[in-house]
Formats: sequence, C-alpha cells, structure tokens
Amino acid sequence: MEKTVDRIGVVYAVFAYVVWGFLPIYWKLLDHVPAGQILAHRIIWSFAFMILILLIVRKWNGFIRECKAILQDKKKWMSITLASLVISLNWLTYIWAVNSEHILEASLGYYINPLVSILLAIIVLKEKLTKSQTVSVLLAGLGVLYLTISYGVFPWVSIILAVTFALYGLFKKVVDIPAMYGLTIETLIVTPIALLYLLFLPTNTFTFQEISSNQLLLIGSGIMTAVPLLLFASGARRIPLAMVGFLQYIAPTFMLLIGIFVYGETFTKEHLIAFSMIWLALVIYLSSVYRFPIRKMKNVDN
Repeated sequence: MEKTVDRIGVVYAVFAYVVWGFLPIYWKLLDHVPAGQILAHRIIWSFAFMILILLIVRKWNGFIRECKAILQDKKKWMSITLASLVISLNWLTYIWAVNSEHILEASLGYYINPLVSILLAIIVLKEKLTKSQTVSVLLAGLGVLYLTISYGVFPWVSIILAVTFALYGLFKKVVDIPAMYGLTIETLIVTPIALLYLLFLPTNTFTFQEISSNQLLLIGSGIMTAVPLLLFASGARRIPLAMVGFLQYIAPTFMLLIGIFVYGETFTKEHLIAFSMIWLALVIYLSSVYRFPIRKMKNVDN
C-alpha cells in the first residue's frame, strides 16, 4: 500500500526549519549582550511562554500529571534532566557561535548532527550500520578531519552542536512525552539556574523599570524558541520520519547562506572541500529515502 503524508504536516515542519534557519539574524540583534545572559533569558522566557500556552489551551492538568509520572520514574527523570542540560549547552554554543562570527561552523554542526545520531544509535542502542550509513559516517569524519588539518584548529563549535543535539534527541527518545510538556519541563528544570545566574551578575542588562527594544528581544527569545519547536512537533507526527530527515537540512542551509551573504563570513576553499564531503555523505545517507505523494488535509488522522 502506498504511503502518503498530509500537506499541513509538511507546512508545519518546513516553517519550523525555516524559522530555525533564520534565527542567526535574531541573535545578531543581541550580539552586544553576553551569550550567557541571552541563554538565561531564553530559558526563563521560554518557560514563561510555555506556561502561558498550557493555560490557554487548557493543558495544565495534563502537565501536572506528566510531571508526577516523571517524578515516579527515575529513568525518565534522569533522561529529561540530562536533556535539559545538553540542550542548554547547545543553545549557549549556538548563540556564542552566531554572535562571534562562527555561523558557518554552526551550520556545519547541524549538517553533521544526523551522522552523529547514527553513531550514538550504534554505541548506545546497539544498532547496526548499513553500507550507506558506514560510507556516510566515514565521509563526514574525513570532512571534519580535513577542516582540522587545513586550519590547524579542531572545529569544536560544530562538534559540540552536533553531539549535544544528537544526545538531546537520544534522551528525548527515552522520555517520549508530548513536545508541549517536554519543553515546559526541560525549561522548568534549568530556570532556577538561569535565575540565579542573572541574580548574581555584577551588572544586568534587563530591568522592568524601563522596557527597551533590547529587553523586548530578550523576552521574545522565549517565543522564538518555543514556536518553531511546537510547529515541528505538530508536523513531525503527521509525516514520515524519512521526510523529516530530508527537511531538516533546510535550517543549516539557510544558516550557511546567511553567514556568507548577510554577515560576510569567509567561505574558503577548505570550507568548500569539507562541506562537499559532508554534503556527499548526506546524499548517500538519504539515497534510500523515497518520495511520498502528498494528500489533502481532509485525510489527516487527528
């Protein structure tokens, strides 16, 4: 029987990845604020925004039940705590990379991410590599190695972003709760740390006495975090995993183009060779992905 996907699911997923792809422009507006402060505000306002959403859609009681269930399951509690910590490290690294003119390295990290996920599946979940996956991982490794040798510096930004996001996916797989509850709980766990960090700062750029564009951008960071994630969760459950895997390269592609053409980061011959290896690895990896005909919204299973 031929598999199909619905149009609205594709729209949700594509829009989520487009927003993520354009996020460097948003963080650049805050490049005068230290990355640690931006991260703290991103966590706090994401949590506040998610609480508001839960109340609006009347999911508060379900959220409380989910929290109680997680507290009673040590494995889930540990997994979601680790997920909140690694995604915080991912956010911090990404914000720092964008505001320190390392957008190309950030995009490379998200190109590598699926291949790191394959390695984690082998190491942690004891899955076996197919031939195409083996070639993909080797090519990606060669790309990173070439970039390291040619520049004499290990691309740590790319690797941290790829590894932390892959680990985040792994921990989320263990917990397996709705995205709306998941993001709320994750930000809840790290919000006390973020508040303490801001409280003990010698100087804080945020005050409620006078609301500025800078403060509005910091508050908006919560919305810019939560909205694409919720869109992605809604889209991902409606479309096949293979299509999700294909669409995810929209975001790093936009990052790459923005880094080169908007912020003038240098794309050298060494970058071209390394990225070409990664791109070839991804083509091989996706070669088994088949196309899905799109069906009308009325056929969506709710």
